[in-house]
Amino acid sequence: MYLVVEHRKKRLRRCAWPVPPVDAAPRAPTKGSAMENLSLQGKSAVVTGGASGIGGAVTKLFVARGARVVVVDLQQEAGEALARELGDAVVFLQGDVSDPAVARAAVAAAVERFGKLDVLVNNASASRQKPFEEQTDDDWDLAMGSGLYSTRNFMLAALPELKKTGNASVINFGSGAGLDGQVNQASYAAAKEAIRGLSRVVANEWAPFNIRVNVVCPMAMTGGVAQWAQARPEQYAQSAAKVPLGRFGDPDHDVAPIIAFLASDDAQYMTGQTVMADGGAIKLR
Repeated sequence: MYLVVEHRKKRLRRCAWPVPPVDAAPRAPTKGSAMENLSLQGKSAVVTGGASGIGGAVTKLFVARGARVVVVDLQQEAGEALARELGDAVVFLQGDVSDPAVARAAVAAAVERFGKLDVLVNNASASRQKPFEEQTDDDWDLAMGSGLYSTRNFMLAALPELKKTGNASVINFGSGAGLDGQVNQASYAAAKEAIRGLSRVVANEWAPFNIRVNVVCPMAMTGGVAQWAQARPEQYAQSAAKVPLGRFGDPDHDVAPIIAFLASDDAQYMTGQTVMADGGAIKLR
């Protein structure tokens, strides 16, 4: 099933923290492993940017673990394909995440189709990579609108339903670009650091409602990162040298399980935290 919400203007696809390709194929989950369990059984989620890349990996894993998901994305073809693949467990909503009306529609779709909303994953964001002095107002509007403001809008739209759940989880996305000061990413880094600050404040404010708010900073190979690597190979190589674990993130096997953990009841005593899903590249103190 899919829905369409009219949006104000097209956005570029989201940009993730750049990483080099995986040297070896990720290990397949073994029988009875955490990848197979149903720790999200019965939960209802909204995942922005959930049609492909990290968001697509999150959507698939959530469904595999028993959740039902409203996927919000501009990519109609990818979203419809994912909805067909996963069946009744997924509702696809096409729309611009920077539009507050899209946030309200996504929450309404979750409640109408699945009866409630337990989890919000604010994954979608977009930016243009340029030196700071070359970034235009439009570049800043893109990064802030698709990142910070969309995160704010979806959180506000979701709050009434998350309160009803009594044990809810919000997972927002930061980036090593902000933590490490990655060059050519001023607007993106600023938006991501603003999201981290917002998340810490709201984690305190929403704790009385038993709504947990955490941040994940992923380092994973996506289509957008592959394009970045081709365009800026020197920066790409610098990222490659920062990974102590010696391999680089796969959206399905390395990043999505961390987000699924934060969405699960196993993380019920964890809020206001930034989790680095980056192979040890950045160590927070």
